[in-house]
Amino acid sequence: MSLVIIKRAIPEVFMGAVSKDTTNAKDYLAEIEKRFVKSDKAETNTILKSLISMKYKGNDNIKKYIIEMSNLASKHKALKLDLHEDLLVHLILISLPVQFNHFKE
Repeated sequence: MSLVIIKRAIPEVFMGAVSKDTTNAKDYLAEIEKRFVKSDKAETNTILKSLISMKYKGNDNIKKYIIEMSNLASKHKALKLDLHEDLLVHLILISLPVQFNHFKE
């Protein structure tokens, strides 16, 4: 009975994503979940792109900007892709304008 209710509630567009041989609600929902799982690779790509392309524009507090970059790195770490601390420092330094970047050798 649960399966009939679920099939009536789910839009027809998703019906093709699940095998017609599924006979119980639990398996049916598990198949739908497998088909529409969020891709960690896509999220990793998005976070890494934003981390690399960030530039300090001088509008906000520099400390707030660095914390924002650190938070992005933490999200990356949560996806089990750890950025080395030296790399994060390097990304922060190259994203700063020249007047803040007197540490370059």
